[in-house]
Amino acid sequence: MKLAQDRHVRFAIIIGGLAVAVRFIAINQPFVDEWSWRQSDVAAIARNYFTGGFHFARPQIDWAGEQPGFVGTEFPILPFVAALAYKIFGVHEWIGRGESALLFAASLPFFFLLIREIFGGTAASYALLFYSFAPLSVMTSRCFIPDMPSLSLSIIGLHFFQRWRANGRSTSYFAAAALISLSILIKAPSAIIGAPLAVTAVYDRRHFSRLFLFALIALLPAAIWYGHAWQISQEFYPHHFFGAGGFRIENLSRYLEIVRRLFTSSLTPILFVLGIAGAITARSTTNSRVLYAWLAAVILFIIIVGYGNRHPWYQLPLVPIAAGFAGAFCARKMSRRVFAVLAIVFVIWSMFQTRLLYHESAAELRAAGLELKRTTPPNALIVAPDYGDPTIFYYAERRGWHFLERDATYYGHPTTDADAIVDLDQLRGRGATHLIFYSKTFWWLELYKDFAHHVNEIATPVESNEQFRIYKLN
Repeated sequence: MKLAQDRHVRFAIIIGGLAVAVRFIAINQPFVDEWSWRQSDVAAIARNYFTGGFHFARPQIDWAGEQPGFVGTEFPILPFVAALAYKIFGVHEWIGRGESALLFAASLPFFFLLIREIFGGTAASYALLFYSFAPLSVMTSRCFIPDMPSLSLSIIGLHFFQRWRANGRSTSYFAAAALISLSILIKAPSAIIGAPLAVTAVYDRRHFSRLFLFALIALLPAAIWYGHAWQISQEFYPHHFFGAGGFRIENLSRYLEIVRRLFTSSLTPILFVLGIAGAITARSTTNSRVLYAWLAAVILFIIIVGYGNRHPWYQLPLVPIAAGFAGAFCARKMSRRVFAVLAIVFVIWSMFQTRLLYHESAAELRAAGLELKRTTPPNALIVAPDYGDPTIFYYAERRGWHFLERDATYYGHPTTDADAIVDLDQLRGRGATHLIFYSKTFWWLELYKDFAHHVNEIATPVESNEQFRIYKLN
């Protein structure tokens, strides 16, 4: 028995080391990949802390024009810590990306121990490989967004909760409560981890009475912070609260698209199918109810927050759940040799899908931003048709507006020339100094001919090439 456990631990250490190493490949890549807009917002908050005085309770974005841009966000500990690191190392992308990678690394031994407690050592070893190399896991754990740090804290907290159920020690109890609390603070949807906690506590009457205090410790800090964040969003322009509007049930086609994405790119067909097979065939025990309850909560969340789940990272909790069930299925139904072949195919497939997510789809926005930084004064206010991606503002180190905009939020393309003219003139009245188009929005000047004529009347070209056209508004 001990030899088998040692073998499983050694295998887990090797898998964990490879998984962490993979995440540090291109760790200093600019925020221009497929999720550029989300990372640029977090990175802007970090840099605004760094340059604006570290006012923790007032995170700032760059797309509120002449206004300070205070917004309601998740508990901004990640950008704040990154800003502190900027004091030592300077502003670098690897700092924000590294936070996610390191917190992912911290979750690995706890995920292994959690699954080992539920399904045994072999299943835990296999599950760790799936958890480590699923494309959605790899991508989120090297992006400057709060999702992987929050999930990692949830996994560690869930492990300590299970330990408390087993040993009854107060240290495990308070560690679990504190970790779950921080997880929810960093990302509010992580509150769905409460489902497996509640279900296991119901089946364990010895500890049920202490669940109220646990919930108080876990939820009260989040309630206080999100109440403050909502107040900030109401008080300051652009009156934006991150995640608001996500609670909306969508039509069937939207949910089928989420399933298609999970099957093809987020989990891969291998993990998707094995996860379902494991969930169907796993024995329902007191310990396995943790994963079943977590799975049910995530599915309900995807349905209720249908609009928010257009973003792939909202489905991240499905990775450890699917990995756990897939590991259990493989441990029971496959020989080691068959699993080895399957694991190789899975990792290769996953790396291919992950590279597609690394694609630098916002590279032109970054180039335009760097050109704005070179050619405009620090107090310039930029108007940018940018499809709502703030990457251009982050790399320009300038404030401005998405265009078209409503309350600073991107409002889509103009219906008519008049819409564009009116919006631009309103922003000029609020102090806009420069207008920029990049290659993917050059078509504005071809389709909206009256608007293009208006631009030529009220603006002077500053820079024009195949990548971007910059105008100084007169």
